[in-house]
Amino acid sequence: MALFKPENVEDFYEIEEVLGSGHFGQVRKVYERTSRTHWAGKFLKIRKTACSRLGLDRTSVEREVEILQILHHPNIVALKDVFESRSEVVLILELVSGGELFDFIAEKENLLECEAIEFLKQILEGLKFMHKNNIAHFDLKPENIMLSDKGSPHPNIKLIDFGLAHHFCQGEEYRSTSGTPQYIAPEMISNEPLSTAADMWSIGVITYILLSGLSPFQGETDEETLKNVIATDYQFNKHYFSMTSSMAKDFIMKLLIKNPNERMTAEECLVHPWIKPITRIQVDKRSRSSINMRSFKKFNAKRKWKMSYNMVLMCNRLVSLRLPCKSSSNPDPLQEARCISCSSTFNREHPRVLQSNLSLQFLLILQRWKLMKNWKELCLHCLHPNFFPQCRLREEN
Repeated sequence: MALFKPENVEDFYEIEEVLGSGHFGQVRKVYERTSRTHWAGKFLKIRKTACSRLGLDRTSVEREVEILQILHHPNIVALKDVFESRSEVVLILELVSGGELFDFIAEKENLLECEAIEFLKQILEGLKFMHKNNIAHFDLKPENIMLSDKGSPHPNIKLIDFGLAHHFCQGEEYRSTSGTPQYIAPEMISNEPLSTAADMWSIGVITYILLSGLSPFQGETDEETLKNVIATDYQFNKHYFSMTSSMAKDFIMKLLIKNPNERMTAEECLVHPWIKPITRIQVDKRSRSSINMRSFKKFNAKRKWKMSYNMVLMCNRLVSLRLPCKSSSNPDPLQEARCISCSSTFNREHPRVLQSNLSLQFLLILQRWKLMKNWKELCLHCLHPNFFPQCRLREEN
């Protein structure tokens, strides 16, 4: 049974800056006064009534907490505390500050297969521990594979976000269709009984992308992607896999199998010749093969852009469509600015500008990814998704 503390989280922790936001809450950096240590506080809005659509169901939060309380492993984010108020639950988690694994790799000029394998090993070790405890993640994707500390020459992998995870009881049949189309297993789409093998399919997809910079099942639409997954329709394009070893392809093929019972387990993956070579020839093949970095960087830039666009759409649901460019009746001349996109004047201190800080959080992320410059010089009309083409963007190559 998950233990929720009724005390006020602010009696123990200082609440600091926002690290990320989602549909039902946000993650903030928090500082524990007694230990003088930083943690991550996951603030989740809880439904007040059963018929309410605002917030998460308390049962789903309890499930996530119970799972995290079981999972004590170096490659899985650690849960420290849980606080509860009338409308909110706060999970105090290990602060994972190194960013996403894919972002870390995309910053490199080149990467050998044997170097990529060291990251995969850690992911598989975390999964092996989860699966031995009859827990499946069900949402493995690049965004949920983080680094504990980017500054380390050999960073530690952390699996995060157990919101869709499930702890299997003996003899239980569990079904779920939740997940991300690119990484979801065929049995999830078909609403068949699930097992930990669904995670192994996701590992196959992630490995395919890591080596080639291509997504094996990505279609023009989510519907097309799901059809490709069900058909298990993929191939190793010579242009993208020219530097990939045959052992790596074999590893992927033994995971991207439609029948979940035929897929390798995490334990079997860890002793596959590509991960743990037996002969000198196998070692040499690995050391001569490398990742298609040019293609991988493009894939990662597109992935981040899509995440950003989805975030701004979500944030702007909370901002009125009446977004004035020429602002208030008594504008402060010191706060007046001219939009670099449409040349209209606006006031940075206008209430609606302040209200739009949710959207500006997204723009800070864009600026960090070098996708947008001078966002402070754009009026709200030009920041709004309906006018997105007016924003001066440049795609990162």
